[in-house]
Amino acid sequence: MSIALTGATGALGSLVVDALLTRGTPASDIVVVVRDADRAKALADLGVGVRVASYGDVPALVTALDGVDRLLLISGPESGERVALHGSVVTAAQQAGVGFIAYTSAPHADDTVLLVAPDHAATENLIRASGLAYSILRNNWYHENYGAHLKNAEATGKLFSSAGSGRVASASRADYAEAAAIVLAGGDHDGRVYELSGDVAWIFADLATVMGEVLGRPVELVQLDRESHIAALTGAGLDPHLIRFVTTLDADIAQGALAEATTDLSGLIGRPTTPLIEGLRPLR
Repeated sequence: MSIALTGATGALGSLVVDALLTRGTPASDIVVVVRDADRAKALADLGVGVRVASYGDVPALVTALDGVDRLLLISGPESGERVALHGSVVTAAQQAGVGFIAYTSAPHADDTVLLVAPDHAATENLIRASGLAYSILRNNWYHENYGAHLKNAEATGKLFSSAGSGRVASASRADYAEAAAIVLAGGDHDGRVYELSGDVAWIFADLATVMGEVLGRPVELVQLDRESHIAALTGAGLDPHLIRFVTTLDADIAQGALAEATTDLSGLIGRPTTPLIEGLRPLR
């Protein structure tokens, strides 16, 4: 059985390949579809098949997916173009005769205020309409997404937030990657929508405490309203687009967009999800 994934040289994709190999999938059964073959040289050296195609290039994608049985479509980063690019992959999968597609989506993508959800919901609809067998992997937040916050806390002793009492049910990127590898390897996953999350939904006071344990000194949580948060991040020299993303995300968190802790992820991987502190320690 041939298993392929897009975005394989990214942070999540590389961990999915690792998980497939660790769980016993032969390297010769794995295909990575990448834009730059040089970045996948280490994978090629392991015996993984490397095929070059960009998300928007349907003919190249059809060639890259030739003979592939099961495909993981890892969401692309191109906001504003994401749905069209994902649609190219879905179309190519149909034309290439791929039997199954899994997609990394967002929590409750079809019914949430989350900033990134509309692109994910639209992609899910494209997959459902394609006629392909599928699973939707709705990944909650990653512990690693708070790496920049940890660095800032190390420099200032403070964690800034405008999320109020909102909760985040995050897990480690490796947890989500392992779940994706399990679904790709086969089994009873067709038509399933998995709401994947960490076992614990924490508040930002918890995050500040954990950061303090990682850093070995207290971290003060500074709760701000959105405008004050924007001003603080602007004063710290952050990029305006990043500021908008961070503050909009905090507003979404305050409304509960990332709060649901389910058992879908721990159930798939057969163990508890990685604790927040263990996710943050390597980021220091």
